Amino acid sequence: MGKRQTGIWAVVFTLVVAFMLTIMPLPEWAVAWRPAWVALVLGYWCLALPQSVGVLTGWIVGLFLDVVNGSLLGQHALGLAFVAYFIALNHRQIRVFPLTRQSLVIGSVIFAYTLYTLIIYNLLGSKPYGYHHLASALPSALIWPWLFVVLRDLRRKFNLA
Repeated sequence: MGKRQTGIWAVVFTLVVAFMLTIMPLPEWAVAWRPAWVALVLGYWCLALPQSVGVLTGWIVGLFLDVVNGSLLGQHALGLAFVAYFIALNHRQIRVFPLTRQSLVIGSVIFAYTLYTLIIYNLLGSKPYGYHHLASALPSALIWPWLFVVLRDLRRKFNLA
């Protein structure tokens, strides 16, 4: 298997793990505090491999997330395409930031993404969501440094660009 196929499988594997963490059952009080795993992993790959992982990948992953969540088709797709676009567009600046500042940037992007999905859920969804769902941006920002280090080590192990 070539380097390109190994890289694709590494990205797919990490996204599958992110999907599993997203659908993992949690107590009712903890659901709002669940990190946006899929957006975080997608954001890392857009930051690390912007020439390979970008808006189209975000759109496709978002469609899968729509199907998994049973939400309006295209809702998460548009939100994750925005996440991928913003991070891929600014990847040179974000890469040189220390991990604490990266956490702030990623947390802000996740906040915008969750705000967008919250607005769509409340306007078109059958179940209204409260603003406490915006709290997922905080654990996402706090988890970012560890996720960054784990995925960076995985990327280096497979010798991806």
